[in-house]
Amino acid sequence: MKLANYLKRIQYPDPVQVDIQTLKSIHRHHLHHIPYENIDVQLQRRVSLDVEPIYDKIVTHLRGGWCYEMNGLLAWALQEIGFSVRKLSGGVMREIRGDDALGSHLVLLVHLKGKDYIADVGFGDGLLEPVLLESQTIRQRGLEMTLEQMADGYWRFHNHPYGGVSSFDFNEQPASISLLESQCDWLQTSDQSPFRRNLVCQTFTDTGIEVQLGRISKSINAEGVTSRILDSSDQLMHRLSEIFRISEPEVANLWPTIVERHRQFFADDP
Repeated sequence: MKLANYLKRIQYPDPVQVDIQTLKSIHRHHLHHIPYENIDVQLQRRVSLDVEPIYDKIVTHLRGGWCYEMNGLLAWALQEIGFSVRKLSGGVMREIRGDDALGSHLVLLVHLKGKDYIADVGFGDGLLEPVLLESQTIRQRGLEMTLEQMADGYWRFHNHPYGGVSSFDFNEQPASISLLESQCDWLQTSDQSPFRRNLVCQTFTDTGIEVQLGRISKSINAEGVTSRILDSSDQLMHRLSEIFRISEPEVANLWPTIVERHRQFFADDP
C-alpha cells in the first residue's frame, strides 16, 4: 500500500504536512472523489475492517465503501502522513436504539497541536471537513449540523435536516475492534440491516450532495432536496457511472429486487 497512490486516487495536489490545512483538504478531497456505497453488501460480497482489502477495493479498483472502509482507509492515510489518529465506536441513532447501536459507525479522532478534531468521511452526507471536538453549531456549504456533549459523557452529532440519518453518538475511548467487527458482520448479513434492504450511494459534488437510495435519486443543497424515481436499470447504471464514478456491471442484476423493495418501503413516493 502506497500513500502516493491514495493521494492520486483523491486527486490531492499539494505537499502533505501534519497541519490542519492538510487534514481539512484531504478530508474534502476524499469525499469529492470516493463515493460512499454499499454495493458489495447488496451483492453479498463479504467486507471487513482490514485495511489491505479496503485499499485494494477503493484505491486500486476505484470503488467506494461504507463507514468501516471509508474511515478505515482515511485513518491509515493520515497515520502514514504522521497524524495521531484514534478510532472511535459510533452508534447510529443511539438516541433511539440505545447502546445496542454502538459499533455501527466508525468515527475518527485526530489529535493535532493540543486540539482534538472529529474526522468522518464515512457518514455519507454529513461533514465535509473535520471539526473541533466541542459543543458547537456547524455550518458547511449552507447546511447546518450540531455537535453536543450529552449528560452521559457521550457526544452526539446531529446531521443537517436533509440527511439520510439524523444522528450518531460516540465517546472518546478507543474503539473495541471486536465490537466493530461484530456490528460490521451483522450489518452485512442480517435481514434487519438497512444496508441489506437498500442500495445506497452518496457523494459530495461542487454544488451539494448526490444520493441514490434504491430507485430514489436525490440532489441535496442548502436550498433543499430534489428527488426523482428511476424507471430502469439502465438509468441506475448510468447514474452510478456518471455521478458516483462506479463501474460495477453486476448491479444491473439487482434491479428487480430494488424495485420490489421500493414498493415495500416507499410505496412509490420519493
